[in-house]
Amino acid sequence: MKLVATALLTLFLHTPAAQAEVKTTDITFTTRDGQKLGGRIFEPAGTAGKRPGLVLVHGSGGGNSWRDLETEADAFARQGLVILAPDKRAAGYSSTRRDYHELAGDALAAFAALKRHPSVGRAGLWGVSEGGWVAPIAANRSTSVEFLVTVGGPGLSPLRTQSWNAAGKLDRAGIQGSLRSAYARTFHRLAADAGLFASAYHDPAPELRRIKQPVLALWGAEDNQVPPAESAERFQANIPSGLTVRFFAGAGHSLHQNSGALTPGYADAVGSWVREVAAGRVPAAVTEPLPAQPRSVDTPPSAWWESWQPQIGTMALLSLAFLASTVRRLGPGSWPARLVAVSGSLSLVAFAYTLVSLLLSSTSRGVQAGPLLMGRPLTWLAAQLLAAVAAVAALTCLTQWRASSFRVRLAAVAGLVFIPWGVYWGLLVP
Repeated sequence: MKLVATALLTLFLHTPAAQAEVKTTDITFTTRDGQKLGGRIFEPAGTAGKRPGLVLVHGSGGGNSWRDLETEADAFARQGLVILAPDKRAAGYSSTRRDYHELAGDALAAFAALKRHPSVGRAGLWGVSEGGWVAPIAANRSTSVEFLVTVGGPGLSPLRTQSWNAAGKLDRAGIQGSLRSAYARTFHRLAADAGLFASAYHDPAPELRRIKQPVLALWGAEDNQVPPAESAERFQANIPSGLTVRFFAGAGHSLHQNSGALTPGYADAVGSWVREVAAGRVPAAVTEPLPAQPRSVDTPPSAWWESWQPQIGTMALLSLAFLASTVRRLGPGSWPARLVAVSGSLSLVAFAYTLVSLLLSSTSRGVQAGPLLMGRPLTWLAAQLLAAVAAVAALTCLTQWRASSFRVRLAAVAGLVFIPWGVYWGLLVP
């Protein structure tokens, strides 16, 4: 039976509709909090009767205009569907502030506008990337939403997804060692804890478990922004029934080619599946083999000592203690303390520079790490070597504790605090 279901799935996912000419209509709609948003309806020209409808839900990349979804909207309309590509809100949406429930409300406002269109029959939602978190919430809030399509839908939390994404960028840049975890996991957790990462711990599983509509979930097998295999596993484990999973070999996150065109077969797959579901022929749940991918690492909320206030406070106090030990004479025999202060200060500077430069250079294509030695950026390697010098010098200071001045002891204590801090951040581990 599974072979038969797979064969039928392959047949309808590869059966293209006759390509129709497309006409468009501009509309506006109002969100629940009173924002006026625009959009454009794409539909087959010169046809009568009701057609399946689909509202497109934006991802986090690109801009806020319906034009960012124009390629999909036009291609799906040529499949015989009526498509609404809406604008995305700008007010209340930023890298540090976004509410997926609020965005789901916007999607439902757009959906209501589409349903009022005279040529729309049964209708559903399509969400790409971040829209894969938003669209299930909207579908669970309205029985009028009759089916759901996701593309590159994340099955993990935003922070865990981003941590996996960042680790992959470092891997592609050839970076090895402790920097991989320090940047991809520890640094991103710190940013989330400081409120710089919006909706970091949103768990999609409860919303997936509530879905009652048929779901078509598509991923590019070479997606490097959202883990395709793990996301598919989470969809399979949580969506109760009616789930069709498909992977496109060689395709990336949004199923766009480098030219901007859609991956071959993608629009056909969406059009065929939506037409079947809208006609009442819901396919049996079918999944494809999972692509190979590196596994993600859990990113739980920070313990109190890992949170941004203790971490930034520790860096500030270490900097002050090191500075106090370098600008004053420490007396004879104080070279270990001065070495702690100088090497510790320089290590902190190189450490911060490395992490910030990776963050600022990060794009969807990767990161700019600069020259590498032993798989480490030169600035990170310098931070590690200087941290090791500071640690050894701090331990040396302990042998001179009784005869030391206050400032020498201050440098020694700062060096001893620096050691566990450096271990936590990967400066004192390979």
